[in-house]
Amino acid sequence: MSSLSRELVFLILQFLEEEKFKESVHKLEQESGFFFNMKYFEEKVHAGEWDEVEKYLSGFTKVDDNRYSMKIFFEIRKQKYLEALDRQDKAKAVEILVNDLKVFSTFNEDLYKEITQLLTLGNFRENEQLSKYGDTKTARSIMLIELKKLIEANPLFREKLGFPTLKSSRLRTLINQSLNWQHQLCKNPRPNPDIKTLFNDHTCSPPNGALAPTPVNLPTPAVAKPAAYTSLGAHGPFPPTAAAANANALAGWMVNAAASSSVQAAVVTASSLPVPPNQVSILKRPITPPATLGMMVEYPNADHEQLMKRLRPAQSVEEVTYPTIRQQASWSLDDLPRTVAFTLHQGSAVTSMDFHPSHQTLLLVGCNSGEITLWEAGIREKLCSKPFKIWEMQACTLTFQASAAKDAPFSVSRVTWSPDGSFCGAAFSKHLIHLYAYTGPNDLRQHLEIDAHSGGVNDIAFAHPNKQLCVVTCGDDKLIKVWDLTGRKLFNFEGHEAPVYSICPHQKENIQFIFSTAVDGKIKAWLYDNMGSRVDYDAPGHWCTTMLYSADGGRLFSCGAGKDGDAHLVEWNESEGAIKRTYTGFRKKCGGVLQFDTTQNHFLAVGEDSQIKFWDMDNINVLTTTDADGGIPSLPRLRFNKEGNLLAVTTTDNGIKILANATGMRSLRTVEAPPFEALRSPLEAAAIKASGSAVPSVAPKVERSSPVRPSLILNGVDSMARSVEKPRALDDVNDKMKPVQLTEIMDPAHCRMVTMPDSADATNKVARLLYTNSGVGILALGSNGIQKLWKWVRNEQNPSGKATASVVPQHWQPNSGLLMTNDITGVNLEEAVPCIALSKNDSYVMSAAGGKVSLFNMMTFKVMTTFMPPPPASTFLAFHPQDNNIIAIGMEDSTIHIYNVRVDEVKSKLKGHQKRITGLAFSTTLNILVSSGADAQLCTWSIDTWEKRKAVPIQLPAGKAPTGDTRVQFHSDQVRLLVAHETQLAIYDASKMERVRQWVPQDALSAPISCAAYSCNSQLVFASFIDGNVGVFDADTLRLRCRVAPTAYLSQSAINGSQAVSPVVVAAHPQEANQFAVGLTDGSVKVIEPTESDGKWGVSPPADNGVLNGRTGSSSTASNHAADQIQR
Repeated sequence: MSSLSRELVFLILQFLEEEKFKESVHKLEQESGFFFNMKYFEEKVHAGEWDEVEKYLSGFTKVDDNRYSMKIFFEIRKQKYLEALDRQDKAKAVEILVNDLKVFSTFNEDLYKEITQLLTLGNFRENEQLSKYGDTKTARSIMLIELKKLIEANPLFREKLGFPTLKSSRLRTLINQSLNWQHQLCKNPRPNPDIKTLFNDHTCSPPNGALAPTPVNLPTPAVAKPAAYTSLGAHGPFPPTAAAANANALAGWMVNAAASSSVQAAVVTASSLPVPPNQVSILKRPITPPATLGMMVEYPNADHEQLMKRLRPAQSVEEVTYPTIRQQASWSLDDLPRTVAFTLHQGSAVTSMDFHPSHQTLLLVGCNSGEITLWEAGIREKLCSKPFKIWEMQACTLTFQASAAKDAPFSVSRVTWSPDGSFCGAAFSKHLIHLYAYTGPNDLRQHLEIDAHSGGVNDIAFAHPNKQLCVVTCGDDKLIKVWDLTGRKLFNFEGHEAPVYSICPHQKENIQFIFSTAVDGKIKAWLYDNMGSRVDYDAPGHWCTTMLYSADGGRLFSCGAGKDGDAHLVEWNESEGAIKRTYTGFRKKCGGVLQFDTTQNHFLAVGEDSQIKFWDMDNINVLTTTDADGGIPSLPRLRFNKEGNLLAVTTTDNGIKILANATGMRSLRTVEAPPFEALRSPLEAAAIKASGSAVPSVAPKVERSSPVRPSLILNGVDSMARSVEKPRALDDVNDKMKPVQLTEIMDPAHCRMVTMPDSADATNKVARLLYTNSGVGILALGSNGIQKLWKWVRNEQNPSGKATASVVPQHWQPNSGLLMTNDITGVNLEEAVPCIALSKNDSYVMSAAGGKVSLFNMMTFKVMTTFMPPPPASTFLAFHPQDNNIIAIGMEDSTIHIYNVRVDEVKSKLKGHQKRITGLAFSTTLNILVSSGADAQLCTWSIDTWEKRKAVPIQLPAGKAPTGDTRVQFHSDQVRLLVAHETQLAIYDASKMERVRQWVPQDALSAPISCAAYSCNSQLVFASFIDGNVGVFDADTLRLRCRVAPTAYLSQSAINGSQAVSPVVVAAHPQEANQFAVGLTDGSVKVIEPTESDGKWGVSPPADNGVLNGRTGSSSTASNHAADQIQR
C-alpha cells in the first residue's frame, strides 16, 4: 500500500472516531495493521476478553513471528489458564492447556510440564513462583505492564504505536478544499452553491441567462508562514516524506546547513460541510532541507551510515551520554569558585592553562616565553618546568630550520591534558607541538615532537577515534591534522579559507567528529574520513571563536569576538545547527580575544573587562561577577578544574590567582597538609615527649579562607580537630594518648577457619566470591569461568544450617553432574574480567568470564539463557534492587547497559567513564546507581531516568596513574559508600559524593589492597591485601581493629612457595557480622571467624577525639603515606 493510501486510512480512522463508530475504528485498526491502539488493548485485557485480545493482536503479529510475539501470546494464555484454575474450572483449564498452551511446549518442554503440574494442586499458589499471585484484577494489571514492554520492544509494532498528529476533522477539511477548488473551476460559479452530494464532482448549473462571475462567499484564505519545503513533484501534489531529524549534534547541523528555500502556501476552505469551530485549515508539511541529504549520499562510509541512522526514527536502545541534570533549586552562588585562595607567581605572561582530569589541584601552564610549567596548586609549588627548546632540529622541515633561528621567541598557544591524564600537549606559535608523558609529580618526560603546521599551531586537543588516543592540531596553514602518538599523520582536513583558530573534538554516541573555527568566523565539522567538511556555518562576530561542550557533553557553547570588538557568548541548538541562546552582559567593545569555560554542567565563565563574569547556562543575564580582588588583565585567561571547585585566572603581573568555593578550599587544605608529625598539635608533641613540664597554651590558627566544615579524616585522624583543642593537663593528655591494643591473629589457634573441599586449583584463582543470600552457601567464580557452590547441611553439629567455620561444607552439584561453566569461546582468560551476581531469592546466578553473560538455575546448574555477547565484554553485574529482571551490566568499553532479562533488551546505555567498569552499587534510599571504573572515577546515575548526576575522581597518591580496580558498596543505611582501591579505603557520603573518611596502607598493612567489603551490619570493613594479610576495620572511623596475618590461615608452603598465595577477594556473611570468606590465588576458598571465646574481631575504638586512638605503636610511619595520599 502506498504511503498516501496509508495516510488515508489514518484519516478514515480519525473520522470514524469523531463520528463514534467505535467498533469500526478498532476493526479497521486490526485489518489495516497500521495503528495499534494501546488504550483499547488495555481495556480488553482488564476486562478479560481474551478472544478479542488475541483477535486484535492477530492483525499485527502471530505467535511464531519472533520471541517478543511468542512471549506476548504466552503471557496472555498463561493468565487465562491461571484464572480458570483460580475459579476451580479444571475443564476450562485443561482446554486452554491443550488448545492454547500446547504450542509453546516445542520451545520449552520443561516449562509446559511445570504448567501442567499446576492442575494437580488444590491452589496453584502452592507453587513457589506463583506464591505471590494476588487477585485477578491485580494479576491482570501486573501482566499488562509486562505486555506493554514487550509490545514496545517488538520490532513488528514499531511506528504503529503512535497516531499521527492531525488537525481535528482533517478528512472534512480536505473534502472542503476539494469542493472549493471544484467550485472555483465552475464556468458560472454561484455565490452560495448548494452542494448535495460528494459522489459526483460539483458544478454550478447555469441559469437561464449567463451571469457575470461573482465572488464566492467563502472564508478568507489562510496563508501559511514561509517555511523550507521540498519542491513539489511534477506528477503529484505531495512532496516526498522527509526524514525525521534526530537531535544528534553533527547530523542536525549537516541536515540544516543548506536549508534555505521557502515557499508560501495558500489554502482556501469551503463551508459546504460542517466544520468544528476550532478547525484550522492551514496545511503544514514536514520541513525537508532540499540539498543536504543529497550531499550526504556522496560520502558513503561506516561513520556516514551511522549519521544517516541517527536521522531516522529513534532506535530501541536509549543511549544516555552525559545527560544534563537541571534542577535549579540545587544550585547556588556558593557553588561558584569566587574566593581568592592565593596567587602563584609564574614569572612570564601566561597564555594557556589546564587542570589535570583527575588530580584536581595539578595545573599545567604555558607561557609566552615558550615555557611549560606544572604547578601543584595545593602546596603552591612548581613541580617541574620545561623551558622551550627544539628537541630534534634535524627532524623538522627545512623551511622551519631556516626560519627558527631568525624568528621571534616561541610562545605557547595552548596546553592540554589527555582525557586520562597520562599525556599532556603543548602547541607553539611556530610549527611545533610537544607531547609529554606524565609519569609522576615531578616528571614530565619528553614523548614526541612534531613539526605540525606551516606557521603557528593555534590549538591542540586529544581525541579517541576508533578507541585510539590521538592528537588533533590546527594552524595558520588553514589545516586540521590528526596524529597518532608515534607522530604518524592519520588525517589531513582541508577546506578552511583562513587560518584555523580552534578545534573541538567530540563524540556523540558512536559518532566521532571535530568542530573547527577559523579567524574568518567559519565553523566546519569533520568526520575521521578525509571526505571533507560536513558543515559550513558562520560564527557570531565572524572572527576568532572557541567552541566548548558542557562537561556531560549535552550542550554546546561558543564564545568569541568580532573584529569590531563586540563579544558573543551563545548556546547552539544542535538539532538545528542554529543559535539557541545569546548571553548578554558584555561591555560594548572588548578589544581582543575572549577566553571562556564551562563547569558543573550549569555555569559559564568569561574573562572580560578585568572581571570574571558568570552565567547560569539557562539564563542569558549575567549571574554574578568577581574582580578576584583586582590585578587581573582586561581579557584574562581562565580555566576551571574538572570538579568546578577551583578556577585559575591570570594576573597582570605574570601570575595566576586560584579562586575556590568551600569544597575547593577544603581540597586545597587537604593537599597542603604537612607530614604526619607536623599534624600533631604542640600540645600532643609535648605529651609524646613527656618532658614533665606544663603544656603551654595554644591559640587556634584560623585563616580567612578556612572551610566551615571539618576536613577529611585520614586513617582515623582529624587534623582540624587538634588545631582548636583546648589545653589540657599533661596527665590527661597521656591518658588520652594511650593507643588501643591492636588485635593480631598470627596463629591458626587464634581463630576458626575452614577450607572449602575441592577448591584448590593453582591454575584457577578465585576471581569473584559470594555468600548466598540465605547464608547457607558460598559461590566462587574462578578465572577459568567455572563456578563452584558449597553448602552447609543442617545437622547436630550445625543446627542452623548456616555457613560456619566450625563445620566442613559439601561441594554441591546436581545429580546430573553439570558444572556451571561460562561461555569462554574465543576468550583470552588471562585478560578476561569475570563477574557475577546472585538473585535475591538465590534461585539463579548470572555470570560471565569474558564471553556471553550466562543465567544459571541454581538448582539444576542449567544455563537458562545467554545474552550480551562480546565485544564489548561484561566486567561487572548488579541486579536492580526492586526488579530482578533489570540488571546493570558494566562493560569493558566503559559503558553501563541497563538490561531487561525478560524482554531481552538493553533499555538504556550509560556513558560517563573512560575505562572499563569495575563496580556497581544501587541505593534505594537515594534512588541512585553508583558506578566505579578503572579510570579511578565514581559516577552517580538516577535510577528513574538513568541520567548522570555527578562524577568525582578518587584522590590518588601523587604520581599514581588513575588505574586499577575501584570497588563500591553501600552501607546498610544506603547513604554511606565504601570505596576500595589498591591505594586506599574510603567512605563517601553518597548524597553529596563527598569523601568523609580515608585509610591508606601503612605499617604492617602496607601492601596494596586487593578487595574490601562491609560486614552484614555495616559495623566492620573486611579488607584483604596482596601480601596475604586481612584487616578488620571499624566502619565508622576506618580505624584498624584486627589484623589476620597469613600465618593464621595459610600453610607455610603456601606462604613460602615459589608463588606466594594471597587473597584476591573477600566476602562477608549476610547474617554473621564477624564471619568472612576469602578467595585465594591458588583457587582455594576459606571461611574465617573469631574464636568462640572471643566472639568478635578486636576491640571497638573509642569515640573520635582528635588524637591517635586505635593506631599501632609504629603508626607514625604512616605520615609519608598520608602526605602522598591526600595530595590529589
